[in-house]
Amino acid sequence: MTDLVDWIAVDWGTSNLRAWGIDKDGNVAVERSSPKGMGKLTREEFPTALTELLDGVTSAGGGPIEVLICGMAGARQGWLEAPYLEAPTDLANLYAGAVRPAMPDPRLAPAILPGVCQRGGSDDVMRGEETQLLGLAALHPDFAGIVCMPGTHSKWARLDGTRIGHFSTAMTGEMFELLRSQSVLRHSLNGDLDGPGRSAGFVAGARAGLDHPDQLLGTLFKVRASALLSDRQPDWCAGYLSGLLIGTEVGSNRHLIGEQPVPLIGSPALCGLYAQVLAMIGATGVPQDTTKIVLAGLKAARGRTV
Repeated sequence: MTDLVDWIAVDWGTSNLRAWGIDKDGNVAVERSSPKGMGKLTREEFPTALTELLDGVTSAGGGPIEVLICGMAGARQGWLEAPYLEAPTDLANLYAGAVRPAMPDPRLAPAILPGVCQRGGSDDVMRGEETQLLGLAALHPDFAGIVCMPGTHSKWARLDGTRIGHFSTAMTGEMFELLRSQSVLRHSLNGDLDGPGRSAGFVAGARAGLDHPDQLLGTLFKVRASALLSDRQPDWCAGYLSGLLIGTEVGSNRHLIGEQPVPLIGSPALCGLYAQVLAMIGATGVPQDTTKIVLAGLKAARGRTV
């Protein structure tokens, strides 16, 4: 069966690959996904992964199909490095910085969008999130404020229209996994981590992180000590660790948060936790539809309406 499309939008992450075939009216005509994220591929394997994913997809107008890609395919260890734009910058210029890797399959003409970096003593980088921020700007053109993007490496970015100013990264998700699996805390996290005690542990940890983000290194050991001395179970300990890390992240960025609601871009479950912690300091977190945001960003980068 052949699927006819005008162009193809791709989000190529570390773990997964997602693609949407867009018709001439801007609607999604085809949706495909694959577990072949950047982290599972050598550089030489990217063209085959894309060809396999888009098997049976054909240009409605004839000729090669433009495939616009955001995310980790443009990383140094990806398909072809797309040099960063340097913040502060206008994300409307993403497409001008795209690189075009060689593609053996003549049906497809891939272009990879760049990420954004920050220099001058505040070195930081993002790949993929910049397209989501552009998508947020496309869907909410009057927005100006702080955006939180929870994940393995959470981002906090100041956005004004399509212009990104300062941003920062917190390795919150990765730290949770490292501490859970490779630190002494793992001895307190051996069992059912999603039991009824997790919620109470999360609130306790979040409060500790919000109140004393500067004391994270000392407070972390409470996970182990509480299991040994107060018979805290693995579900409570997991909740406490999660809440402590997220609370510390939010507490460390508290000075950036004003009265305006904070858009949250990430998985629904994780955004829900961040919204809960933001509410504890009187702020409002507003989870976004991540797929809708990514598509809006890729469309905006290409110069088309949402």
